[in-house]
Amino acid sequence: MKVERIDHLVLTVKDIEATCSFYHDILGMQVETYSVRRKALKFGNQKLNLHQKGSEFEPKADKPTPGAIDICFIVEDSLDDI
Repeated sequence: MKVERIDHLVLTVKDIEATCSFYHDILGMQVETYSVRRKALKFGNQKLNLHQKGSEFEPKADKPTPGAIDICFIVEDSLDDI
C-alpha cells in the first residue's frame, strides 16, 4: 500500500461549539458547517472534522474518545487490495 497524502483528521470532542470557539478565536481556524451535526475546522489546505462524543457518524473510530484523533489517508490501492 502506498499512502499519497492525509485527507483529514477527525477530532472526537465533548462539545463541538466550545471546540469551534477555541480553534477559531484562539488559533484563527475557519469553522465550516455542513449540517446541524457536522462541522469542520479549516486552516490552509488542511481540515479537522469534528465528531461529538455519543453522536458520531460513520465512518468513525472503533472507540471514539474525547481528545483522541483519527486520521484518514488517501492511498493508491483499492479498498479490496487493502
